[in-house]
Amino acid sequence: MATQITNEEKHLKVEILNKTHVKPQKSLGKKECQLVTFDLPYIAFYYNQKLLIYKGGVDKFEDTVEKLKDGLRVVLEDFHQLAGKLDKDEDGVFKVVYDDDMEGVEVVSATAETIETADLMDEDGTNKLKELMPYNGVLNIEGLHRPLLSIQITKLKDGLVLGCTFNHAILDGTSTWHFMSSWAEICNGAKSISVQPFLDRTQARNTRVKLDLTPPAQQNGDAKPAAAPPLREKIFRFSESAIDKIKAKVNANPPEGSTKPFSTFQSLSTHIWHAVTRARQLKPEDYTVYTVFADCRKRVDPPMPDSYFGNLIQAIFTVTAAGLLQANPPEFAASMIQKAIDAHDAKAIEGRNKEWESNPVIFQYKDAGVNCVAVGSSPRFKVYDVDFGFGKPESVRSGANNRFDGMVYLYQGKDGGTSIDAEISLEATAMENLEKDKEFLFQE
Repeated sequence: MATQITNEEKHLKVEILNKTHVKPQKSLGKKECQLVTFDLPYIAFYYNQKLLIYKGGVDKFEDTVEKLKDGLRVVLEDFHQLAGKLDKDEDGVFKVVYDDDMEGVEVVSATAETIETADLMDEDGTNKLKELMPYNGVLNIEGLHRPLLSIQITKLKDGLVLGCTFNHAILDGTSTWHFMSSWAEICNGAKSISVQPFLDRTQARNTRVKLDLTPPAQQNGDAKPAAAPPLREKIFRFSESAIDKIKAKVNANPPEGSTKPFSTFQSLSTHIWHAVTRARQLKPEDYTVYTVFADCRKRVDPPMPDSYFGNLIQAIFTVTAAGLLQANPPEFAASMIQKAIDAHDAKAIEGRNKEWESNPVIFQYKDAGVNCVAVGSSPRFKVYDVDFGFGKPESVRSGANNRFDGMVYLYQGKDGGTSIDAEISLEATAMENLEKDKEFLFQE
């Protein structure tokens, strides 16, 4: 395995051409925005990485880079928080601050001209993508002295890669893709963006929370943490017809008293949770947790607009024993997931916020539960519509940051319709089992 990685690294020889910074075109003065309860738990996560692979934009690469930077200068007038830094006020409450004398967004241009887009389209592994992404292994707390957004534009033999790394303490997936589509709009000639970001986070929550970021004392002075078993990542692509079959199977026998069918998301969640539990070969009494990072924009009271800029997500947990999960038909798991999501209303969100504010816990990115399957991103994000004027992406991926055993990123499928790509990270042995699971893969 080690040799394979080394070969990949040799194969992906990326040369950095230059590094510049881009800030809003207009002078905006000083702007501040308090981070709120929905943002703060992510301070100890890693920067969030998104990678878009394009076939076009390579003929006049320098011109393409300048065009992207020009578009960025315009779009940052509206999304100026991304050009700022993290800071704390006199009470130790985190905020995001922008000032005209700050450097702004970091933009790196690079070249890997021996690589073709096809070399990056494998469904296995993110190791080779690391060189195409800035800020590998960088924690969000470092936004105190680093840019909150770093972009690497890498020229390939027949295309280019846009690697964008966002500070997750200041925005979630909905805001990430709002920014990306707005940037693409400007690059395509729009004078202004079609949907303004809603920037006042305190409308969603206005509690001032001071965080203690001192690491907990080492209980066992000499004990070293056990090395984590190796992970593997793979994309599993579910076509529209596969999604239809999964949905039909889960909805074939609705539980007694159910009033609405299971959604595509709930059906696919059930399919993945069952398969990963089989692949892990858990004992019947082992607990397994299904975690959804749910968008709360329409759940909070008062509801927030879709254009709310920041984090407005919360983790929703469903737990059962592996034996129960597997002994029951799929509607058992789907019903648990559906109930947990439906129950996460304004009252539940308020309760969760109050509980957290009374004892603020900084989560690590992998604290999603025992034997967990944790779902991030969403097939609703129109990631394949992000066209900067040189065509739609060939592929959209997450980087190596914030991956752990059981992390799943769902993306819109390239084929459109209801097709969905699931990027799954699992321990190597479990991944091997999943790859052979004919029921999961729809093989006869």
